[in-house]
Amino acid sequence: MLLLRSRSRGVPGALAAAGILFTSIAAPVVATAEPSPALDRFSFSVGAFNADPKFSASVETPYGVLRSNELKPGRVTMPRITADVLIGDSQGISFDYYRYKRDYDGQVGANTTIGGFGALSAIGNANLSAQLDFAKLSYKWWLGSGNTVFGLGAGAAYYRATFGASALVGVNGQVRSVSERSSDNAIAPLLEIGVRHAITPDLRLFADASGVWKSSGRFHGNIYNAAAGVEWFPVKNVGLVLSYGVTNIDLTRDGSFADSRLKVRLQGPSAFVKARF
Repeated sequence: MLLLRSRSRGVPGALAAAGILFTSIAAPVVATAEPSPALDRFSFSVGAFNADPKFSASVETPYGVLRSNELKPGRVTMPRITADVLIGDSQGISFDYYRYKRDYDGQVGANTTIGGFGALSAIGNANLSAQLDFAKLSYKWWLGSGNTVFGLGAGAAYYRATFGASALVGVNGQVRSVSERSSDNAIAPLLEIGVRHAITPDLRLFADASGVWKSSGRFHGNIYNAAAGVEWFPVKNVGLVLSYGVTNIDLTRDGSFADSRLKVRLQGPSAFVKARF
């Protein structure tokens, strides 16, 4: 069984640093020509990702490792912020931030594993929760002209999660209380691809995919995102963005006796209010 709660003390600093970077880059940009109608000089979106999550996790305890089966705790709505600034007509900076958080109380008595101290199993109800803060900053190159452009991006992602457990467990015939937690964060390289198509300047289609991976260090794993959607601007500078996306998260924290692991799959629609300039 596993409790995942993240204290995102590192995230406000990352957001502030990203904001300063966006301001410093956007200020000196001077347009030399009109960019593709599929792109904006500067845009900022605020919205939410409504996902139907599936997650499983394992966490080490002094008595062995507790593992959950795949859990489906029901739909969850996550806040999400994105921003883009165009440098010249074919390059730019992109920022994205979201937080996944979910609590779960359920019967997981069948979850059993073999630890270094013998048979270990959860007894009765278990309290589970998961929280992950994720932010990425990338530099993009846009290829093509006219109404359709293709983008390639490279950058870095910051993620923070907390692994833990809170349950009664049976250890070699004895009942014990377990409350374990381990929190960590990491920065990992990021690659992105994307396509933008303007049906009209106020009605546009897009598709994006990105991958984050870190194969070394105490806290490592991968995070993959893919989404496609439509942007509609009923007024010149303010519009509505609707999309459908999938996110796969698989993170491992190396421990003293065993490894803690979090696996989450998020799938569902997103809606944003977008301002462009």
